[in-house]
Formats: sequence, structure tokens, C-alpha cells
Amino acid sequence: MNTTLFAPWLVFAAYALLIWIMTPGAISAAQFFGGGSRRGVAPGAWLLGVSTAMSWVMAKSVYNAMNLSASFGFIGGLAYGSYWLSFIVVGTAVYFMRTRGGYTSLPQFLRYKYGASAAKMFMVVIAIRLFNEVWSNTKVTSQFFGPEGSTPYWTAAIVMTVFTAYYSLRGGLRSSILTDAIQTLLMAVLLVVMLVALTPGFVDHGFPSTATGAVSPAMHAGGLTFLALALVQCLSYGFHDPVLTDRAFVSRPANMVRAFIIAAILGGGFIALFSLAGVYALAVGVPTDSPVPVAVPAVIGLWMALLFNAIMLTSAGSTLDSTFSSAAKFVSRDWPAEHGEYTTPQVRRGRWAMAAIAVMGNLPLLSLYIKGVGPAVIAATTISGTAVMGLGPIFLLSWLPSAGRLSFSLAFWPGVAIGVLKIIEAFGGVSVFPSSINIGVGSYAQDLGINVWGLAVCTTGFLIGSLIGSRRSVSAASRVVSNSAR
Repeated sequence: MNTTLFAPWLVFAAYALLIWIMTPGAISAAQFFGGGSRRGVAPGAWLLGVSTAMSWVMAKSVYNAMNLSASFGFIGGLAYGSYWLSFIVVGTAVYFMRTRGGYTSLPQFLRYKYGASAAKMFMVVIAIRLFNEVWSNTKVTSQFFGPEGSTPYWTAAIVMTVFTAYYSLRGGLRSSILTDAIQTLLMAVLLVVMLVALTPGFVDHGFPSTATGAVSPAMHAGGLTFLALALVQCLSYGFHDPVLTDRAFVSRPANMVRAFIIAAILGGGFIALFSLAGVYALAVGVPTDSPVPVAVPAVIGLWMALLFNAIMLTSAGSTLDSTFSSAAKFVSRDWPAEHGEYTTPQVRRGRWAMAAIAVMGNLPLLSLYIKGVGPAVIAATTISGTAVMGLGPIFLLSWLPSAGRLSFSLAFWPGVAIGVLKIIEAFGGVSVFPSSINIGVGSYAQDLGINVWGLAVCTTGFLIGSLIGSRRSVSAASRVVSNSAR
């Protein structure tokens, strides 16, 4: 028996058994979409906070954080963890939407404030996000079972997807919230084990920093540039993720804000600490020919590879089940604009949506077999934060009474256009953006420049639309007064 090939499946079996025990059986329609208990009690601040945090501690996030810290030092992982400040931005915005307008979802708010077409455009972005979450997490996890394209790789992709989809079909958002709790506990244990394993390396070689010379000034400056990019994108990034925003409407507004603050601290802390694997690679001189999550276990041994496998399984599972539950709500309630009582037909449509996205969401993995197009196509998701930059002013400045459809369009479409140009530049082999727009240094200087100037354009467009709307309102009011006088 080949232990190296068989061991990852033992890890998966243990993980699957643990998750299955936590999955509820028969549930109501309200539990399926609202995530509450049988007695109709909404999730408390800690349960909701843990679930929300875990829904973002996804396999690709852990993967990216480790690689960033290997490239920039600990500042790289810390910068990636700062994306979790998006929870506070979204939580604050939704709090005012709910307490001042009584809205039950972002699409409902957009329909009222900016019109039905604006809500539809936003939901198209949401659909793309949900689609991307499936294959990006499946891909990262499957690589721990075998080389990309191998039989173990495809087997893992299928088994992981089918298992997660099945327990999500049973329990919807309620399953996702409950399993997130055990997944968080499991991740905490795995994190402690990982840190204990890495400590001897830091003791022997020291912690890499600019003071020790292991992190060059250029690397550190590049990390600071990425940190600035993350902070800018936090103003818009969270609004296009239904896995995050759906949870903002399942509990009382004040309770939700507390939960989102917990999620920001917990999720960001998890990511920053997991990124220490990349710092370890810098400390001991691990070859960087392979990604850090693969290279570090190769140096330490099989047991470390199994530990990393368990980390990726847990993080991917928490994201996939949240994605499936969000897809169910998207198809059954958000797109058709059904905001009343939860119904059994809605649950039925939601389950069909889960099954559909489980299959369709993995189709991009087949790009491996298209000549001239390899796994690099997967990296297109990293541009999503740029393409949705216009959502920041759309939601954060929505309190302006004169903001309407024109404001939405002048903020939304410039961001989308910039995102498309970024994709063309990244994968078309052509230079679109001049270096004069760069801000900072290193590989993310252009991205920071694009996001800063792009956000300025989107915000200016929104304000111009609001100003025009205000003048139209004044003009219309004047005509009414004039006609009345006659």
C-alpha cells in the first residue's frame, strides 16, 4: 500500500465524519434560508461571527497568505488579513440600511434606491462571484491529493464537491452555520499544531525581518504597497460577496454588527497566523519553485503535508457550503425579488440551484486541457476586487437623497471597464495601463494605482450623478410650483 497516496483520504474520511455529525437532518424553509434554530431563534453574535469569519477563511485565502508572506515577509500575510476589515465596512453599511429602511437584502435595497436594472446588474456580479468560489477552492484542495490533472486530483475534486453539496442540500444556511462552528474549532487546533511545528525553525534561524536582513527593504516596501491595496479594496470588496452579505440579514442589526466585528478580528487573525508558514520558508530557505503550502511540507515531512491537507479541506469546505447556500437564496429569493415568507417551493428551487452550481462551478478546471490555456486562467479572480470598486460609493454614499440610477451607472460601469482592461492586460499580453499611474513599489504598485485612481473616478461619477439628480429634482419641483400658481 502506498501510504503517501492513501493517507490524504484518511484525513478526508475523518473530516467528513466530523462534519456529518454536525449536519442537521430535516429542517424548515426558514432554517434553510435564515439559518435559525428549530424554535426560530436567530444565530447569536458569537455563532454568527464565527460562521461569517470561517466563510472567508477559504482554502485559496490560506494559500495566498502563505505565498505573500514568503514574498514580502510577515507584512504580506498581515496585509492579506486586513481584507477582513471588509466585515466592518459591510456591517456598518447594512446596519443603517436595516434600521433606517427595513431592507432584508442588498438586492432589495438596490431596487428601491437605484432601480430594478441596477439590482440585476449587481446580481450578475454576484453570480460570477459564486461561480468563482467553487472551482477556486476545489482546485487548491485537490492539489494535495495528486498532481493537477491526475486521477487522484480529479477524484478529490469530485468527492469534495459531492460531499459538501449533499450536506448543504440537506440543511442550507443552517448546515453552513453549524458546520462552520466545528470547522473553526478544527482550524484553531490545526493552526496551533502548525505553529508548534514551525517554532523550531524560527528558533534556529531567527524570525525574518528587515532588521535581520532576511527581508530586504524592497520586499518590505512591496508588502506595504499590497497592504495599501487591500485597505483601498476593503471599501468595496465585501459588498460583492453574498457569502458575507447574506449573513448580515439573519440576525438583529445590533447583534449582526457585534458578530461582524468578531469575524473581522477572528478571520484576519487566522489568516495572519497561517501566513507564518511563508515566513518559515524565508527563515529556513525553503525552495520557492513550488507554492509554500506544498514546499514547506515537502521539507518537514509527510505528517506536515497531511496537516496542510486538513487545513485546506476544512477551509475549502466552509467556503463551499456557504457558497451553495448563497446560490440557493440567490436563485429562489433575490433574483425573482421574493422577500416575504420562506416557502417549500423556494427550498426546492434552491436545492436545484445548489446542484447546478456544484457542477457548473467546477467546469473551469477543464481549462487544463485547452491548448494554450492552463491553470493560469484561474488567477482572473484576483481582479474581481478591482472590477467592483464602484460598489464602495454605491453603498457607502447611498444616504445622499438625490443619488439614483445615474449615480449607480456612473460609479458601477467605470469600475467594470477598468476590471475588463486589467484582464486584457493580464492575459492578452498587451500593456494597457501606463506606469505613470503606479503608486508604491513592487509587483502591486500598478494595482494600487489602478484602484486609487479608479475609485476616485467611480466616486466622482457617483457624486456627479447625485448632483444632476438634485438639479432635476429642483427643476421638477419648480415646474410643479409654477403650474400650481397658474
